[in-house]
Amino acid sequence: MSQILEGVEPFKLFGRVVTAEQVSFSVAKGTALGIVGPNGAGKSTLLSLITGVLKADAGTIRFDGRDITQFGAADRTKAGIARSFQIPRPFVDMTVFENVYVGAAFGSGRHGQQGYQAAVGALEITGLAHLAQKPAGQLRLLDRKRLELARALATNPSLILLDEIAGGLTDKELPPLVELIRGLRDSGVTVVWIEHIVHALTAVVDDLLCLAEGRVLAQGDPHEVMRSPAVIEVYLGSTFELGEAV
Repeated sequence: MSQILEGVEPFKLFGRVVTAEQVSFSVAKGTALGIVGPNGAGKSTLLSLITGVLKADAGTIRFDGRDITQFGAADRTKAGIARSFQIPRPFVDMTVFENVYVGAAFGSGRHGQQGYQAAVGALEITGLAHLAQKPAGQLRLLDRKRLELARALATNPSLILLDEIAGGLTDKELPPLVELIRGLRDSGVTVVWIEHIVHALTAVVDDLLCLAEGRVLAQGDPHEVMRSPAVIEVYLGSTFELGEAV
């Protein structure tokens, strides 16, 4: 199976502080990689390096066979990389449809009929079609999370990065979101997902990467990684949630 995303020790300097140091990874097309780790481990920084929001001070990032290390965020989006953020921030006075159309138009340059079709398709995938004309500011949290996904999907990505998208959801709200993400992976979209709710990750991901202090602590089968003594030690006293399978 070919690799869609590869990183060879990309890292970022913040003054004298190095984040995401000595983190090498690869993700096969059509699979899902989960990323866990305590706060400050470098997880969100790694996603920002992949999307181009942060520029790596060293190392290499390859996407779909191309070196994109020097690409800006806009060029990476057009190449097929999309991201959802931990805290949804929709345009609250715009409708759900308008929010998603903005993603299609400005994320992938699809305007007019093409943008309309992209937005409609993303709303159908995420189960938001019936709320298309509702102001985004009136959505409940679960639907705001779905809207984050819909805006990302409207850019027609082959790789989607999820940053703690399950955070704040109730036990009843979590399974529909997990099922949605599993469906994206099964449809061929590659997923990289950071999450503290580990049982949500293990229900979807094929591989799990644990970071600690900007370095890889463990990687492999999700259940084996979470049983690793080193991972358990790092997580003692943290806020991660093992829970039960979703």
